[in-house]
Amino acid sequence: QVQLEESGGGLVQAGGSLRLSCAASGSSGSVFSINNMAWYRQAPGKQRESVATITRIGSTNYEDSVKGRFTISRDNSRNTVSLQMNSLKPEDTAVYYCYALISSGHSPYQYPYWGQGTQVTVSS
Repeated sequence: QVQLEESGGGLVQAGGSLRLSCAASGSSGSVFSINNMAWYRQAPGKQRESVATITRIGSTNYEDSVKGRFTISRDNSRNTVSLQMNSLKPEDTAVYYCYALISSGHSPYQYPYWGQGTQVTVSS
C-alpha cells in the first residue's frame, strides 16, 4: 500500500507565495512505480479540479488560471512532487490534494492515489 503525505499549506496574503510538497511512501519492502503526478484543488461548494500535472519525464500541464504563477516539479529519486505557488489570489483558496498514478511491483496496472489534502487560504 502506498501513501501520499502533503505538507506546506497555510494562510497567506494575496500576492504571497506558498510551496506545497507531497511524498509517496510504501510499506517496508514494497516496490512501486509512480507515473503521472498532479495537484488538484477543491474550493467550498465547487468540484475538485486539476491544477497542474507532470509526467514521469517532466512534461507539465496547467489549468489556465494558474499559468505563469504556479510551477509543478517532481523528484523521481525521492518520490516527491511539489507545487510552487506565486502571486496567490483569494480565488486560489481551496483544499489542495496530491495525486499520483502508481503501479505496484511488476504489475502493469496503475491505480490512482490521493493525499489527505492541505488547506491553502489566501486573504485579500
